[in-house]
Amino acid sequence: MGQKINPIGFRVGVIRDWDAKWYADKKEYVPALQEDLRIRKYLETNLKDAAVDRITIERTEPTRINLTIHTAKPGIVIGRGGADVERLRSELSKIVDTYKGQHKRVNINIVEIRKPDLNAHLVGQQIAADLERRVAFRRAMRGAIQRVQRAGAKGVRTMVSGRLNGADIARKEQYTEGTVPLHTLRADIDYSWDEAMTSYGNLGIKTWIYRGDAENGQFIKDEDVAAAANNRGRGNNRGRGNSRQNSGRSRRPRQGQASTQGRGGNN
Repeated sequence: MGQKINPIGFRVGVIRDWDAKWYADKKEYVPALQEDLRIRKYLETNLKDAAVDRITIERTEPTRINLTIHTAKPGIVIGRGGADVERLRSELSKIVDTYKGQHKRVNINIVEIRKPDLNAHLVGQQIAADLERRVAFRRAMRGAIQRVQRAGAKGVRTMVSGRLNGADIARKEQYTEGTVPLHTLRADIDYSWDEAMTSYGNLGIKTWIYRGDAENGQFIKDEDVAAAANNRGRGNNRGRGNSRQNSGRSRRPRQGQASTQGRGGNN
């Protein structure tokens, strides 16, 4: 079952929180859902170059909407002096509905993604950008895997499907490094599906990143992901340093040195 279901939806309520946090009655549910779709579509269209991963919508009051934008480039979203955020807030206030004649207030919070190479959606977008620039798909996938591993991931899997290299028959290829335990609910696995538009057609890109295990009863946050990756990176550096010092390897003697030692031994 873990191989078929979406890894994010499989872990919602266990180690991952919901992206929409609100409750509505039967009459108010459909308008609120349509409002969410309009907000997400507007933000995805206007923040295409801002490396946005998640958008969380929370309604604590009927006349207030709290938006949390998780992005790797907060400067693009905020703008100089906060001008772009104010523009987004004013435009979103026109998109949302009114509640009993009152305009809803939209609050925007920006959360920086400190480790973009541990984010499946951002990694998939980078692979898609490489494919659209006519980079070989194997090179793009392997480069992405190397960046994810350097960031401190425990496992990564990438899959590209479609007319690879312009072939007449579509196929799919995947690469895996490390472990990706899809059946383990406590495993923090980020997943995304992205699309690259090439001259031969669209290519589908799937990315799985295993970032470690979550603590019991605790939801995963971006800050926790960055801290855990930093700890794993320090541990890997210490291990590599010790192995180099204690390896006991010696360089091969040069030809001149070897002949001199040989003559000395014969004498």
